[in-house]
Amino acid sequence: MINSGEPMTNRATVFLTGASGFLGGHLLRELRVAGFEVRALSRGAQSDEAITRLGGIPVRADLADLGSLQAAQTGCDAVFHAAASTSMWRQQAAAQTATNVQGTENLLQAAQSVGVQAFVHTSSVSAYSHLVHGTLNESVPQRGAESWINYERTKFLGEQAVRRSSMPWIVFNPSHILGPGDHRNWARLIMLVDREKLPGIPPGIGSFADVREIARAQVRAWQQRRFGETYLVGGEQASFVDFVHRVGAALGKRTPRNAMPAWVFMTYARLAGSWSGVTGKEPDVTPESATLVCATLRVDSAKAKRELGYVETPLDALLTDTLLWMKQEGLVGH
Repeated sequence: MINSGEPMTNRATVFLTGASGFLGGHLLRELRVAGFEVRALSRGAQSDEAITRLGGIPVRADLADLGSLQAAQTGCDAVFHAAASTSMWRQQAAAQTATNVQGTENLLQAAQSVGVQAFVHTSSVSAYSHLVHGTLNESVPQRGAESWINYERTKFLGEQAVRRSSMPWIVFNPSHILGPGDHRNWARLIMLVDREKLPGIPPGIGSFADVREIARAQVRAWQQRRFGETYLVGGEQASFVDFVHRVGAALGKRTPRNAMPAWVFMTYARLAGSWSGVTGKEPDVTPESATLVCATLRVDSAKAKRELGYVETPLDALLTDTLLWMKQEGLVGH
């Protein structure tokens, strides 16, 4: 439901979480380009520097500390919540639940208590869960509550907290996010390809979304007051074999020719998970992450395209921009 009213002005002030992260950094940039003042949650000097460089105002706060969140949000017109734990390692499940569920609930409570008027929430396709088959659109029931994967379950529960809130809210469910600025997500796979150390290619199929377009769509949704609406934002679909081969060709690197059978990939992930229990170090692949990259993800972005002008950047162009940035940062091309 669209909440009609006065159009958004660029004099508004936004409180942003996750600003030192991948999507959050792009949100900060887009909000500043649109002329909004942005206070960004920061917990250290390194984050302060990144936020300041993009034109934001770093504010000390913690998702576990209600008082700090109230102080940080006082005088703000909207909250953009992009902070989340994306860990796929079960040893971090408790901390992930605290961030993705309790942290979101605290942020909502603090926002309501100081009179914030809008809440733009970055959820994930993971709230639907790998248990859902077929193409995802906004009418498909989410099954994250049933998932054994803690990330899927916590993204579902965090999103449900937003939906239950009396605040005007907008929810975004991005698919696989790719683009400049990525250090940890698909960048890790790309770096393994660059070093020719990728042990195998998972047999799944992904939907690759441009981080820049997701950020622009979120800002537009708030400007247009699309309260009560949910938007799935995906991109070009490609098998992980195709994706890895494109990366390898662009970098001039050898890659495995075919996908690793799912049962082999899962066996490797279970062994790595068991060994991590001995070493205490997070493995490159866990049973949780292996399950997701062996699945097929199809996302229908038609609603976001129609209402927000969302663009699905062609994968080749998106990879070109991503690899150029990674080369400039010294992450690939050694």
